[in-house]
Amino acid sequence: MGAALVSRGGSFPLTGPTTPGNAALLRNGLALAPVNAPVSVKRAIWAANQLHTKPYRYGGGHKTFHDSAYDCSGTVSYALAGAGLVRVPLSSTEFRAYGSRGPGRWITVYARNGHTFAVIAGLRLDTTSPHNPSRRWAPRWQPTERMPKGFEARHPDGL
Repeated sequence: MGAALVSRGGSFPLTGPTTPGNAALLRNGLALAPVNAPVSVKRAIWAANQLHTKPYRYGGGHKTFHDSAYDCSGTVSYALAGAGLVRVPLSSTEFRAYGSRGPGRWITVYARNGHTFAVIAGLRLDTTSPHNPSRRWAPRWQPTERMPKGFEARHPDGL
C-alpha cells in the first residue's frame, strides 16, 4: 500500500503541534510533529497523541479504530489510520507483512508475533516501557529507544 491517503474515518486530527526540523519532539507526553515531515507522518503523530490518556487492553481484538483502551497493535493501527495508511486495525502478526521490508525514512513498524511498536519521525510509540516508573503498559510515546532484536522492521511504501 502506498503512502497515498486511504479512508481516514471521522475523528482523526488534521492539525496538531509541530516543531522545526526533521525529528519529532516529546513534550509533556505529546509528540510535536516535525514541520519538514510529509503530511501523512504529521497526521500519524497527531492521531497517536490522542491515545496518551487511554489505558492498555491486553489482546486487543479491535474491530474499530476508536475504542476505550488499546493494545500494542491497536495503538500502531490507530496512528497509521490517522495518516490514512491502513484501512482496518492490524494485529502484530499482520504487521509482520505490512508495507515494505526494512526501516523507513519517517515511519518504521517493528513487529513480531505478540508485540508491535513503531518509530515515527524518531520517536517510539509503544505500549511497554522498562523506563516507565509506573511499569504500567499503555499507549504512549517513549523517550528511549528499544532494541529491535527479534522484530521485523517494516515501513509504509514511500515513507
